[in-house]
Amino acid sequence: MADRSVDLSALPKEVRDQLAELDLELSEGDITQKGYEKKRTKVLAPYIIQFSVFLVSTDIHTEAVQAALAKHKEEKMALPMPTKRRSTYVQSPINTRTPPDSSSGSEDEMSARRRSSLVGPPPPTLQSSDSWMNCTAQGSSTSSSASSTLSHGDGKSSQPQAQYKPQYHGPPPDVTAVAPRIRAPRVDLPSNTIVPGMSRVQSRSSMMETADGVPVNSRVSTKIQQLLNTLKRPKRPPLSEFFTDDSEEIVEVPQQDPNTPKPEGRQIIPVKGEPLGVVSNWPPALQAALARWGATQGKSPALTALDISGKPLYTLTYGKLWSRSVKLAYTLLNKLGTKNEQILKPGDRVALVYPNSDPGMFWVAFYGCLLAEVIPVPIELPLSRKDAGISQVGFLLGSCGVGLALTSEICLKGLPKTPTGEILQFKGWPRLKWVITDSKYLTKPSKDWQPHIPTANTEPAYIEYKASKEGTVVGVAVSKVAMLTHCQALTQACNYCEGETLVNVLDFKKDMGLWHGVLTAVMNRIHTISVPYAVMKACPLSWVQRVHVHKGSVSSCDAFLNLFQSHGLKPEVICPCATSPEAMTVAIRRPGVPGAPLPARAILSMGGLSYGVIRVNTEDKNSALTVQDVGHVMPGALMCIVKPDGPPQLCKTDEIGEIIINSRAGGTMYYGLPGLTKNTFEVIPVNANGVPIGEIPFVRSGLLGFVGPGSLIFVVGKIEGLLMVSGRRHNADDLVATALAVEPVKTVYRGRIAVFSVTVFYDERVVIVAEQRPDASEEDSFQWMSRVLQAIDSIHQVGLYCLALVPANTLPKTPLGGIHISDAKQFFLDGSLHPCNILMCPHTCVTNLPKPRQKQPVGVGPASVMVGNLVAGKRIAQAAGRDLGMIEDQDLVRKHQYLTEALQWRAQTDADHTLYVLLNAKGMTVGTATCIQLHKRAEKIAAALTEKGSINTGENVVLLYPPGIDLIAAFYGCLYAGCVPVNVRPPHPQNLAATLPTVRMIIDVSKATCILTTQNLMRTLRSKEAAASVNIKTWPTIIDTDDLPRRRPPQIYKPPTSEMIAYLDFSVSTTGMLTGVKISHAAVSALCRSIKLQCELYSSRQIAICMDPYCGLGFVLWCLASVYSGHQTILIPPFELESCVSLWLSTLSQYRIRDTFCSYSVMELCTKGLGTQTELLKARGVNLSCVRSCVVIAEERPRLALSHSFSKLFKDVGLSSRAVSTAFGSRVNLAVCLQVKQNMYLFLNDFLCLFFRVRLVERGAPQSLPLMESGKILPGVRVIIVNPETKGPLGDSHLGEVWVNSPHNASGYYTIYGEEGLQADHFNTKLSFGDPQTLWARTGYLGFVKRTELLDASGDRHDALFVVGSLDETLELRGLRYHPIDIEISVSRAHRSIAESAVFTWTNLLVVVAELCGSEQDALDLVPLITNVVLEEHHLIVGVVVIVDPGVIPINSRGEKQRMHLRDSFLADQLDPIYVAYNM
Repeated sequence: MADRSVDLSALPKEVRDQLAELDLELSEGDITQKGYEKKRTKVLAPYIIQFSVFLVSTDIHTEAVQAALAKHKEEKMALPMPTKRRSTYVQSPINTRTPPDSSSGSEDEMSARRRSSLVGPPPPTLQSSDSWMNCTAQGSSTSSSASSTLSHGDGKSSQPQAQYKPQYHGPPPDVTAVAPRIRAPRVDLPSNTIVPGMSRVQSRSSMMETADGVPVNSRVSTKIQQLLNTLKRPKRPPLSEFFTDDSEEIVEVPQQDPNTPKPEGRQIIPVKGEPLGVVSNWPPALQAALARWGATQGKSPALTALDISGKPLYTLTYGKLWSRSVKLAYTLLNKLGTKNEQILKPGDRVALVYPNSDPGMFWVAFYGCLLAEVIPVPIELPLSRKDAGISQVGFLLGSCGVGLALTSEICLKGLPKTPTGEILQFKGWPRLKWVITDSKYLTKPSKDWQPHIPTANTEPAYIEYKASKEGTVVGVAVSKVAMLTHCQALTQACNYCEGETLVNVLDFKKDMGLWHGVLTAVMNRIHTISVPYAVMKACPLSWVQRVHVHKGSVSSCDAFLNLFQSHGLKPEVICPCATSPEAMTVAIRRPGVPGAPLPARAILSMGGLSYGVIRVNTEDKNSALTVQDVGHVMPGALMCIVKPDGPPQLCKTDEIGEIIINSRAGGTMYYGLPGLTKNTFEVIPVNANGVPIGEIPFVRSGLLGFVGPGSLIFVVGKIEGLLMVSGRRHNADDLVATALAVEPVKTVYRGRIAVFSVTVFYDERVVIVAEQRPDASEEDSFQWMSRVLQAIDSIHQVGLYCLALVPANTLPKTPLGGIHISDAKQFFLDGSLHPCNILMCPHTCVTNLPKPRQKQPVGVGPASVMVGNLVAGKRIAQAAGRDLGMIEDQDLVRKHQYLTEALQWRAQTDADHTLYVLLNAKGMTVGTATCIQLHKRAEKIAAALTEKGSINTGENVVLLYPPGIDLIAAFYGCLYAGCVPVNVRPPHPQNLAATLPTVRMIIDVSKATCILTTQNLMRTLRSKEAAASVNIKTWPTIIDTDDLPRRRPPQIYKPPTSEMIAYLDFSVSTTGMLTGVKISHAAVSALCRSIKLQCELYSSRQIAICMDPYCGLGFVLWCLASVYSGHQTILIPPFELESCVSLWLSTLSQYRIRDTFCSYSVMELCTKGLGTQTELLKARGVNLSCVRSCVVIAEERPRLALSHSFSKLFKDVGLSSRAVSTAFGSRVNLAVCLQVKQNMYLFLNDFLCLFFRVRLVERGAPQSLPLMESGKILPGVRVIIVNPETKGPLGDSHLGEVWVNSPHNASGYYTIYGEEGLQADHFNTKLSFGDPQTLWARTGYLGFVKRTELLDASGDRHDALFVVGSLDETLELRGLRYHPIDIEISVSRAHRSIAESAVFTWTNLLVVVAELCGSEQDALDLVPLITNVVLEEHHLIVGVVVIVDPGVIPINSRGEKQRMHLRDSFLADQLDPIYVAYNM
């Protein structure tokens, strides 16, 4: 019948009336039997509990796991094993790192209880699942799986594990084999596949897209919605303290499964315990019981302590316990201070610090405090400053106002001390006065002194500590009446009788060990045998032997029962219970009478449990949890189940919730923390409508469970062990049990596993950390980790985020040997866990990433064309430098037409004016060049070219020189001879193998007919070492220009037209592409004139330049600008800074330089090398107040952090905060911007940048990207921001490609094949609408123009250009364009040991390479931190993390990372990584 599992008397009156009516109708024949049953079932449906109980065998969790793994048996391993250098993790010798004893009892504190709780299939012959039956299971009951303190809490069940042979599918491909190689200095290294005349399409071809995107359904309605949202949104983003999180627009909310189980039962009715019996001789206070036994049963044994071998050490009688406690109480109240001063007053808090091996001293101290009416606060014994959770214990002592600590003499000697012998001040602890409580230090009270024993009241009796999930330690205050009532309730529930013997294997300082073994024992004159943890660890059977010898009572679990039933253990004596520090004992199973039926159990679906719903497991036999009751509610208590989150709403009958208790026997408050107390100890449950169901307050127990038939209580977990992942609840202990069932014997220690969750990207992620055995091989560990992933995925349907193995004995421990979870989690987040193996699986568990962006079709519609000068309602994003102006003086026209003529003119009109000064590392002048000297040296070189080299006009000549004046002279020599100079960085003599091939390549690509160089370099080019890298027999003619005869060329060449090529500028881009561009004579003179106007350069001015002179703007400033403008240039070769870092800054100070130019690598060198030496620089007289502008020359986004650091560091030596500015150039135009009087800074929403939208936010906003203006646009230059796909102009503050129109644009790429299409696209391209006449050059950089409030010289508002990054470098992932620098900045912040990082894509994976500057044991700590930060800040999953040594990431002369070269080295196994992790 349907009502078999329903207690009819408990039903509401209206339901009972309906049933009575139905019975009447049936008896009178008004309804058929079938109709009766149908209607009756419908009436009772809400009240029928929807679960069943089955008779099950013992632990079959292992079989369940093996069955789950069998599903994956055929699947090949999806990814290669992580690879590591052997030195990364060397096991310590056995004598220094003793492997933990795997037989220890309490290391299984967390997991032993659950080991047998997840089970396989129910037997086939079962009754219907909607009836709840009570079945007897002889010796097969599993205790309720999560009660935090089963009375067998530290017991360990040792069941045989089913043998399972792991199947290994052969070694995966090794992409990181160690290859011998030379670490190169900073050199330009082109990629292996060079295409001169870089094609943007080709250079990005390696960056694959990862997704096809999602179709847009209703574009019109979306637009309307966007418009409405815009109108609703405030115009200005809010300030930092009012930031709204962007998670709504970022996170993809997974749609809830329509089949998700929902609770269907009626609202639960509070459950009442039996009334608390009144016994006439119960004492009025617990101290009174001790006084009574001390006086009347003085010789009766109270406590026997065991020594380390398990033999009795001493026995404390009730008489001795009473007399010593009275002595201590007297001493505390009267003998601590001076005669007239009382240190302790009743109600003061006192810390009790005793080791677990000395229960006797603790008992005396505890009862002594009760008799003195001071409040004992038992805490764990601190062994060192680094104890797990030590500072949190300090917080507890502080919040309780503890100033005095009681301890024993032996214990005090063992405490860590300072060199002067004082007790060490522990981190976070208040200052304590230590008092020794050994008998010889106590004073006997006078005969007339008696301790005051009042009747138990609501004042606190003692404070029990409790550690929360986050690691904070709070004190639960227990009142005197609650302590007494709890003892009475336990006595009634457990049938304790006077004079019995009790064996206690638990911690006697707190929880069950204190309540039963110290308090209730004294109340009932029980003899307690205390078995310390150390004895348990050395001899797990010791306590069982004590039970046998003393015939005591005992509690334990199924596995224990199975083992000892044959030795006479009766099933009915096993009494599981559920407890918590706040509610104390919640429920306990009463000891049964022989032959009574054993309680039933339920096999529940773990899927249902994760949604907080009770469902019978019928589908997947592997994901079942067997739970068994913890008995009835305690006597005198009232219990409810409420929803664990939000307001305390009563649950339904088939819903899992938090157990709350109303009882006189429970905690009263968190001492000193009134706010927390209210939420825990003063809870009033509400019904579904939010109306309170009464006025009596309940206490939250922190236990999750439900009420079964017959009002039996079932506990399925603790709130603190809950992991909330994607809206589902998973129990940490269940996950531990599953992990342990995967044959851990060879790999990890049982009970040394920590499971916790970390918040990453708007959800909790599950992390498992276990201690690895020293003899476990890499392969075994990896196999075990892979199988744990599969098992947890199958059984719990939850993906693991990270699985880490750490060396033995390195996880933080609790005092009783369990794992300190909150400290382990903190170590993980801080990067100080030091794992020896790690497996990250973000791809499977991160399910809330935003959908990949769909690419919109490219095309220009009629609407776009009509827009004309207004785009998206804004002015077109364009900006221009001031006008170049006309030169009227014919003399000047002639002078400025060609640089050769300018030099000749200067040699005639101002022969002895010094143009160049070259300095060495000591700051001494090693070379100068006046106008006439430079002219004459150029003539000599021109003559040599015509005579020795037989060079024809227009042929290319390679210049191979170190930075200096020789290079300048050779350049003008080439122009005088009518040939085209090609400036090439010389090979590094210590690393020819890496640098010479680039030189050879440029020579081949440029088809140079001659090389001009120095004697030293000529010898290098022809050396044996060079022959190993290139074919030295095929060099073109090499001319050494060191000692040339004084000859003049027959004539100095003058080009017929200024459009002829002046020189070729070759450079290796950061993407590894070698590109040469043609610079015409007209472009040279226009650029030099532009720089002269912008920087106000003239003959009496001096500038200093410290950067490489081989390409771009660096070459122009080094070789061309001085000859054009006549100013003096002080040349500082950057390599000289390696031997004297302060050379550049000292020179600026010494020569009183106003304008200086440098590269980012020079700035970084100064910041790192001189950052701590500003006082020394001051002492040497270095003063930079003269510097008006310090311009960083680069072809990239300005490095804001570096510029800020440099400005801040050298502010102390007079550097103005406004001095540092930046320049911007590209291959198509060497100088677009240069120098700015006042830098503009902006903060953008980084996420919207991915969608080509620019939204300004306040500094410090989430997702903010700081940007600095890229310099002031040069005179004669116009820029416009264009959509790179449609080639249409964009509006102000829109992100797009920077196009430039200027007289100094390059003429085109210099290529062998002459790719005309590419030339036209990059150098002479037109807008698709707007202004289709102007020819523009495409810089290949993304940026935007922002109109500012500043005014320029002409009184117009200043348009600032902000460069965001190179299009070639962008990584296309998930349909969005990411800039590597943004991801790298995030990675570098992840951990202090990351010196530098670089990212690139490989197939469709993001690869992060990080240089480790710390110890190699930190290497694996970086893997989860890097994965976390990239996921949090960029919404990308890192595919591969490579940890390498410092200096591995190649950097070119301009200080730019060469990511594509790094990518090639990674794929060619040349990185010699410390560790490579493949995130699954």
